[in-house]
Amino acid sequence: MNNIDRGTQLRDDILYYLHNIYDDVTHLALTQDFNDDLGQVANALISALALDGLQQQFEPRAHQNHWDETRIMMISYADSIFDETHPPLQVLHHFLNTHLADVVTDVHLLPFYPYSSDDGFSVIDYSTVNPAHGDWRDINQLSREYNLMFDLVINHCSARSQWFTNFIAGSGKGHDFFMTASPEDDISMVTRPRVSPLLKPTETSHGLQHVWCTFSHDQVDFDFTNPNVLIEFARIINLYLENGASLFRLDAVAFLWKTLGTSCINLVKTHEIIKLYRLLIEHKSPKAIIITETNIPNQENLSYFGNANEAHAIYNFSLPPLLINTLVSQDSSALTQWLMSMPPAQNGTAYFNFIASHDGIGLRPAEGLLAPETINELVTTMQDFNGKISWRTAADGSQSPYEINIALIDACRGTHEGEDEWQIARFLCAHTIMLGLEGIPGVYIHSLLGTMNDIERVKNTGQNRSINRHRWEYNKLDTVLNNENSLHYIILDKMKTLINIRQQQSAFHPNATQFTLQLGEHCFGYWRQSMDRAQSVFCITNISKQEQFIRISDVNLISTQTWSDLLSNMVLAQDQQTLTLAPYQTLWLTNR
Repeated sequence: MNNIDRGTQLRDDILYYLHNIYDDVTHLALTQDFNDDLGQVANALISALALDGLQQQFEPRAHQNHWDETRIMMISYADSIFDETHPPLQVLHHFLNTHLADVVTDVHLLPFYPYSSDDGFSVIDYSTVNPAHGDWRDINQLSREYNLMFDLVINHCSARSQWFTNFIAGSGKGHDFFMTASPEDDISMVTRPRVSPLLKPTETSHGLQHVWCTFSHDQVDFDFTNPNVLIEFARIINLYLENGASLFRLDAVAFLWKTLGTSCINLVKTHEIIKLYRLLIEHKSPKAIIITETNIPNQENLSYFGNANEAHAIYNFSLPPLLINTLVSQDSSALTQWLMSMPPAQNGTAYFNFIASHDGIGLRPAEGLLAPETINELVTTMQDFNGKISWRTAADGSQSPYEINIALIDACRGTHEGEDEWQIARFLCAHTIMLGLEGIPGVYIHSLLGTMNDIERVKNTGQNRSINRHRWEYNKLDTVLNNENSLHYIILDKMKTLINIRQQQSAFHPNATQFTLQLGEHCFGYWRQSMDRAQSVFCITNISKQEQFIRISDVNLISTQTWSDLLSNMVLAQDQQTLTLAPYQTLWLTNR
């Protein structure tokens, strides 16, 4: 296809999605700014991504995997580590190069923009780096050594932003960017992740308006029925691509499109907008990756793959609650059943696996997978380990637990029976399971460091999520990481060893074959096979605090091959009949 044909095809593809989104939409901006002509909107989107010069366009190829088994993402705030003399972004860069250069390939930089609340997710200005963190030069320097994932906080922005100030004034950029409704409208079906009122009364130059706030009253929701909002985020995407982004996390994207009388979550037009942004991004930067952050029930989450034309990767949100429940209940039944039901990701798509992040352990993704009484027991045990609970309001007005806020190392203190001596083994067991699964692994910086609950920060901020958002002073961190007896040294050393082993196995490619094993309630296992079928790895874990025995015949190892454990270097004898697993031990049995 020549350049002219490619340019025409791109415009036609954009128009296809624009018609799906806007054909039944009436918005004043569509008439006043675009003469009700979606062709003008398409042209504006092409210009926003600087794709109007044909030499700037790439032709994306379908079903291409932009990843392999070496990809490991670390999740961190820009200021998770700080000192008194350098911008935190430079301190983070130094920490990465000193301790993690041989294991981490990607860094998810949580929002580093000026913000007013929610630790960055209430953005005041999308175009600048928070001066307290550093500047664009620091971001660009980091991007030269690591693939960077930026947050595209696309559902809402800060009520203290200039855009919202212009909304109140009734003029200027942003004056028509925000979603409003009437208190008389039917909002009874709207899915809420919080307990605060949905509508925020706001005095404006046009009188009292009621602004839609899915999360908090400092986080005002955008109105994507206005195509100018769609175009503005295309400009932001282009800015981020030009400043080092190679991955985009679409924050809270499930809530993007609102239609009164519906749940206002996972609506069809939200999916169409994601597909449109993917189309634009791939023509600008063919290897860029979109990851959707949709903390919702499992089947709904899977829909964001589309037909390999929507998200490149989806957060595997059901994994954290199921895995933690498995370890504290010493019963793998729910985890095994869920893994058996998960479809393999098509080439060009992948699961993004994680156990901990800056947020809590989401409980909505466990709906339908764990019984309500099981969730309640999990919540109680996490509270016993000093965890906090965040709540949401259901459609009937009742409140239910939305997420558990706890540091992962503290979530592994014990079982439903209470605390015990297996905390570190249980913590490493969780990561060994996660690192072998189909998908791209993401590891929170505080999991790599074994950071414990920050109760003092919760008291200072009044926010439950602060419990897992500790800020390390670099010299203190350096001291504990140089002490071989400290918990933090032990955790980081063992995590790096696990990751290094994983990165050398072709059977752990994010799209390699996976098959779930049936090993009883006290063990959990799955089989991975490399895409060229040369390597097989059987991942077998004892998820209990009692020794477990597994008959080799139940695992179905090929008897003509030699099998060894990648983690202990143990070689199985040809006549060996049984595998013995210590509490929380994992075997990665490979045929090479």
